[in-house]
Amino acid sequence: MDTRPSGRLQEHLDEQCGILTTRQLYGLGENRESIRHAVETGQWLRVFRGVFAVTNGPLTREMQLSAALLYAGPRALLSHDTAAEAWGISRPTEGPVHVTVPYGCSAISQPPTLRHADRRFTATAHEVIHPGVEVHRSRAMAHIGAGTNPLRTGKPDTVLDLAVAQPAAREAMICMVSAMASGAVSVDLMRRKLELRRPRRYRRALFDTVVLLGEGVHSVLEHRYVLDVEQAHGLPTATRQAPHHVDGRVLFEDVLYEQFGLIVRLDGQAFHSAKQRRFRDRRRDNSAELRNLPRLSYGWDDVTKDPCAVYGEVRAVLVREGWSDVSFPCRRCAHVSEST
Repeated sequence: MDTRPSGRLQEHLDEQCGILTTRQLYGLGENRESIRHAVETGQWLRVFRGVFAVTNGPLTREMQLSAALLYAGPRALLSHDTAAEAWGISRPTEGPVHVTVPYGCSAISQPPTLRHADRRFTATAHEVIHPGVEVHRSRAMAHIGAGTNPLRTGKPDTVLDLAVAQPAAREAMICMVSAMASGAVSVDLMRRKLELRRPRRYRRALFDTVVLLGEGVHSVLEHRYVLDVEQAHGLPTATRQAPHHVDGRVLFEDVLYEQFGLIVRLDGQAFHSAKQRRFRDRRRDNSAELRNLPRLSYGWDDVTKDPCAVYGEVRAVLVREGWSDVSFPCRRCAHVSEST
């Protein structure tokens, strides 16, 4: 007796990773009673209302994503954290699957789906069938899809969604820089996306971030330096990635206060090998010494954990080199002063 699925059923199973909707099952000859019997006897799993897994085992990640999209409707897209996971912008999370649907769609967010203990429940680790669905809505559905399988928002739209979801403008700016770097989204592409799909939240902050990136901020660490050291304390605006020639090669200084000759180096370029970094730093040090230029160096912990101390040192050198000090303490400086 041949127990293999029929041709149409197999097509659905292959395309949807073993997940089917009630409508599809009706079209394949099933009825309400047969579907209920398959679920109650533990042959199938009810993932959401109208969405079933034709298996009793744990759902793979692909099955979870397929179930969320089938639940949300034919125009749904994976988005936010889930799209970022699919693009490799961020690591997978244990939270709900994020989808974006058009306004007018009836889908609403769903909590995690749990197994019923009396339906072949075998292990506590398999209690959760699905982590749930977080539904977002957009009026720009025609512009945000990437046409991938499974369907998801494009890279720049994913970055924008992640940034706008942050609790404050500063976090939105940091998130955008990090996500653009992780997802290899160019400044020009992000600028065009912001012009096409102007965000309701943090619009000015996100446009300013793209401008900073266009002016030469190449890393999250450089961006944090601009926000938390330079702008937060009223230091002069530096030149980013300033080029200079050394032994026939073009090397770049991360931050250069050109009028005062101060070089600030930020050790956050993890993509350089140790050998490359040693060579680059040695040649840059020798060149700066020959030009009698002062220089300061900071790492990730310096800039992110104690930016006020970095500000103090940069300010001291700038004043020594002739800058008329117009800087000011930030709120974090004031907090530190009160605690001491």
